[in-house]
Amino acid sequence: MNNLSIIPSLTQLKNYAEFSRQYHAAFEYNEFFLPAILDQEEQKKKIMYQYMELDRDRSNDTLHGAFLDICINSDDPKIFAVSDLRVHQCMEIAKDMGLKAVIFHTNYIVNFRLKPYLLNWINRNEIYWKQILKEYPNQKIYIENMFDDSPYLLTELAKRMEQEDRFAVCLDTAHAFISGSPLSFWFESLKPYIRHLHINDNDGEQDLHQIVGSGNFPWDIFKDFVLSLKHPPSLLIEVRSFEDLQKSTDYMQKHHIYPFC
Repeated sequence: MNNLSIIPSLTQLKNYAEFSRQYHAAFEYNEFFLPAILDQEEQKKKIMYQYMELDRDRSNDTLHGAFLDICINSDDPKIFAVSDLRVHQCMEIAKDMGLKAVIFHTNYIVNFRLKPYLLNWINRNEIYWKQILKEYPNQKIYIENMFDDSPYLLTELAKRMEQEDRFAVCLDTAHAFISGSPLSFWFESLKPYIRHLHINDNDGEQDLHQIVGSGNFPWDIFKDFVLSLKHPPSLLIEVRSFEDLQKSTDYMQKHHIYPFC
């Protein structure tokens, strides 16, 4: 089975469904990280049902969880409560739709380098995600680097969670590329823990979600890195339109970029 994932859109669902069949690609749903949808029960269920009515297997599909202002390590109980609510809303959707995994972000204050803050982030994330995994035994949790300036915190959390076989890292290579830390540092630090990838292109400065091959990202280095992984990861082409997905796929096939290799 191909390890490819794509972001479907209800406005072009027929095209995405056909692409999914052609390439055996999983879906990664992006509607459900939006608070406006999470809080509108009727609209949320309508979107879920539209996807669930498709004649396709959803067991390898993933969901991009809420990330806007989410802070499960907050010392403020009210901020934690809202963050926890959003996480549970996303997990319930994944459970009801029979999805494989939900992706959440690291969401920490990047330039706040006081050791007590960093240790608190690691400790609270470890406790929290272990509890979520217990509550949802049929789903996996992937934590993605947001605008982290280094892989340090994500690596330390992954080490703590190493015995949890349903916890892993989603490496967003575009985020890593603009982080200020070398890609080689990201790759080597997180290599044992990566099970999911988000890819697109950019100029090395901004998170532009460009077509694969249209920016400055070093795809030759990426090719060698992915092929060195012990566990072949799933990979999401995270671009903004169906046309961009097609162009990215064409480039990846032409240059034999995983999973087209």
